[in-house]
Amino acid sequence: PAAEPHARPALAPAETLGLTARESEVLRLVAAGHSNRRIAETLYISPKTASVHVSRIIAKLGVTGRGEAAAVAHRLRLFPEREEV
Repeated sequence: PAAEPHARPALAPAETLGLTARESEVLRLVAAGHSNRRIAETLYISPKTASVHVSRIIAKLGVTGRGEAAAVAHRLRLFPEREEV
């Protein structure tokens, strides 16, 4: 059968949790153990903006802190480990 003309592409795992693309980037860095300051430097945003993103991620995931958010990301395998070459 032909594909529906208005079919949406499959959602990325982080999108299924209600995270924006930027929040997904921030969660990846949180899961890697980065501080808000390091997240800000990596994404060229202010530390306060990084803090707001982390707070929103925590709220959306329904967890109590960044450690639990990282654990959710790892448990759901949102960000597969990069293979060493």
